Amino acid sequence: MGKKSKLKKALLPTPTTSPPADGQDDEQLMDDLLQLIDSRNEPEAVKQESAAVLNEMQTTQQVSSKQDAKSRFKARKARKAAALAENYAQGDPEAEARLAKEAKDEERDISRVCEELHLQMHEINPDGHCLFSAVADQLQLLSILPASEASYTNIRAAASTFIHTHPDDFLPFLTSADEAGSGLMSPEEFDGYCVTIRDTAAWGGEPEIQALSRAFNVPIHVVQGGQPPVVVHDPSHPPPEDTKRVVRISYHRRMYGLGEHYNSLRPKSTRAQISNALKGIL
Repeated sequence: MGKKSKLKKALLPTPTTSPPADGQDDEQLMDDLLQLIDSRNEPEAVKQESAAVLNEMQTTQQVSSKQDAKSRFKARKARKAAALAENYAQGDPEAEARLAKEAKDEERDISRVCEELHLQMHEINPDGHCLFSAVADQLQLLSILPASEASYTNIRAAASTFIHTHPDDFLPFLTSADEAGSGLMSPEEFDGYCVTIRDTAAWGGEPEIQALSRAFNVPIHVVQGGQPPVVVHDPSHPPPEDTKRVVRISYHRRMYGLGEHYNSLRPKSTRAQISNALKGIL
């Protein structure tokens, strides 16, 4: 077996433990409702009803310091879902206009950077797995992973495994749900966090991006609205010299309704570049 095959096996482990069993149906319902709210195709009435159900789920969820780590993770997820649902509730016209402007500005900023870098946006399904699906798409484009392994399940497993095996690098950036504690996760919470990242539709963010950059030894550049326009995650210091072997994804705060979303940024085809150049001339 070659080094490349061994590396892939190490990064793509077979799950050995199950996600939290208690309240599993509630977690699935929560994921489904969030997906409905984030969908660009669902009627407004459906989204409003989904938001109402999420708020009701949050009001019935009580957290105590005696709960175990799995319960606290479930509670944290419920609080985040409720916050998103509350933001979705119809507000005053001024607030809605402000959000619409922020979404438009974000789209303009990201499109400008994509034009400068000759990239085009490949839309990823907003289902909670978007970060991992976007990275999977990029790793396949770069021939780092074959198509058969470029799935969000494998990318989730890679992120989870790397974080779990490097606790000192990630624990300082992962906060505990137990407000009475030190603010840092306990070992049990940390284990639960890694299981959640691997086995559920929980959102991924900065810790997971950094973990994936290091796990696959490839820079990950995140294009976003505002400043800085490109956030660079390097797997090592100094960064690799190969500037062509870079994962490029876009990060959206407002463009896709509630919640954070990631898309994959693919190189523009030669035909598309010529077409854009002609448009500029004409």
